[in-house]
Amino acid sequence: MTSTKNERVKDPILVVVQLTGGSDYLNMVVPHGDPLYYDNRPVVGIPADDVLPIDGRFGFNPVLGAVKDLYDQGQVAIVNGVGYPNPNRSHFRAMDIWHTCEPEKIATEGWLGRVIRDIDPHGENVLTGVNFGRGLPRALALTGVPVASVAALENYGVLTGIPDREQRARALDVFARMYSPAIGTGAAMDYLGRTGLDALKGADILRTATETYSSTVEYAATSISQSLKGIAQVLLKDLGTRVFYTSQGGYDTHANQAPVQNPLLGELSDGIGDFFADLKEHDAAGNVMMMVFTEFGRRVKDNGSGSDHGSGGGCYIIGDPVAGGMYGEYPSLRGEDQLDGDLHFNVDFRSVYSTIVEKWLGLDAKPVIGGSYEQLAFV
Repeated sequence: MTSTKNERVKDPILVVVQLTGGSDYLNMVVPHGDPLYYDNRPVVGIPADDVLPIDGRFGFNPVLGAVKDLYDQGQVAIVNGVGYPNPNRSHFRAMDIWHTCEPEKIATEGWLGRVIRDIDPHGENVLTGVNFGRGLPRALALTGVPVASVAALENYGVLTGIPDREQRARALDVFARMYSPAIGTGAAMDYLGRTGLDALKGADILRTATETYSSTVEYAATSISQSLKGIAQVLLKDLGTRVFYTSQGGYDTHANQAPVQNPLLGELSDGIGDFFADLKEHDAAGNVMMMVFTEFGRRVKDNGSGSDHGSGGGCYIIGDPVAGGMYGEYPSLRGEDQLDGDLHFNVDFRSVYSTIVEKWLGLDAKPVIGGSYEQLAFV
């Protein structure tokens, strides 16, 4: 990792943003210079005059203005044609594959759970990984690895109706003992107690992130913007969090795609723009990298008002440390080059992960990703 002159070298931080539902990549990075795009998309195609041009062939969806501004500053890497062999078009299975790096079998260990374990092998910081959203994404799940999952910082906590910390700890212990006949004792009981106490400790620490936060950036009231604001607050509090995760849903656009996807992408872009503006205002952007991904792309041909599940999508890598530009070959739209009416992938998603894990986070990528994959040059 590099830093500006006289800046203290800080630990690299990764922020992952998941677009749930399979965002249509052809309408995120638009091949406006290819007539086949318009031949296949008479309804959902974005007019060439509206595209924010990258060059004569490709451009951004017009609602992605803030992302385009960062791209123009050399801070966005677009990785085209991302996927894996024998793509799965089930939302749940496809997301599991991205979360566990296991396309051929069902797995439970998340790749970011392994990252957090390798960063903090003794679990000394219960906030090494933080998710903003309800539940815990499988990408972060790994037995023995504590991860805080936060809906909103302002009201986050465990047994918050009990103001005294020691009383809460005793209440949590009673709660664990109530369930001991069901879960048994020994290792299971110990795990429940440790996880609960870790959550209690993490909640108390995270609630302090809003106390000293101040910014001139006014985030929108949308869910994704507020999640990114929460990430900024925790990051700026310098609590030692190295991996952040959040998601934005609603991208399963089988019908009415334009009125659904475009507003979502606009909210995403505005949130990302505000997030990085916030970090830059606090001189805290130099060690932060963001990855934006979705579980799959959509079919080449529209279905009349939307698009159906596909493959061969892409992702964005964003931040000051990123070597911006286009990476990976954009999948061909020619019928003979398609995969059953869909895009072929050109870059294995595990190559993207491997690059981030090894070149950015400084870890051994092979045990995290489950093999050796060609790395890219965006770091």
